[in-house]
Amino acid sequence: MGMNDFIEFFRGMSGKISSNVLAGVQGQATPQNISFMRQLEKEARKKDDLNCPLDQLDVVVFDIETTGFFPDKGDQMISIGAVKMHGCEILTEESFYSLIKTDIPLSPEITSLTNITGKELQAAPESSDVLMNFFKFVSTKSLVAHHSQHEQSFMHKFTWDVTRTKFQHRILDTSFLTQLFNPVSSSNALEDLCAGCGIEIKNRHHALGDAFMTARLWGYYLSKAQEAGFKNLSEIYNHIARYR
Repeated sequence: MGMNDFIEFFRGMSGKISSNVLAGVQGQATPQNISFMRQLEKEARKKDDLNCPLDQLDVVVFDIETTGFFPDKGDQMISIGAVKMHGCEILTEESFYSLIKTDIPLSPEITSLTNITGKELQAAPESSDVLMNFFKFVSTKSLVAHHSQHEQSFMHKFTWDVTRTKFQHRILDTSFLTQLFNPVSSSNALEDLCAGCGIEIKNRHHALGDAFMTARLWGYYLSKAQEAGFKNLSEIYNHIARYR
């Protein structure tokens, strides 16, 4: 997500929302779903995607929209979108999108930014249902996100609040690939990086739209990494660590 123009606004709003609000509005998963999550996270930890050949790497690229930047202060996820990839190929028919139920009023700024309304969120699926459906879609695949710290912080909080289970999936950040080839880029904003690669800017700040743009960006730079002779993610990480 990420929107510098609204950082100060979010900071102000986040402090006004109790951290206890989340527990009151989010649905709780069933014991069966909690068991499923624990087993899934256990299996995800066993995967060795870092040494998987780049052209065989299966990932799920995802994006979230939120009420702010601070999940520990009560900010919530309001939508999530994702698409699967195999190597550099985007599997366009294998995508996921859902709004997430909340009774917290949305600010006019968030509604304008995302085109999501409070009425839509009141009628959206419960958070526990969205979480289960999302992880059934993801299975044990690694996740990819742009500026992943935002997604990671919300997924940790979201998963724990709903299932009392730790979020264990690996999240790969697009930035480590983009910095490999553009170490002095003047902007790391998704739209700027996409524009620099000739990727169409479409449905910005819609979780699925941003997920597709992020997937195209990931595929673009993954292809460049292969052309540069890198065989897997581990080689890329080692190269960056060596020359940083």
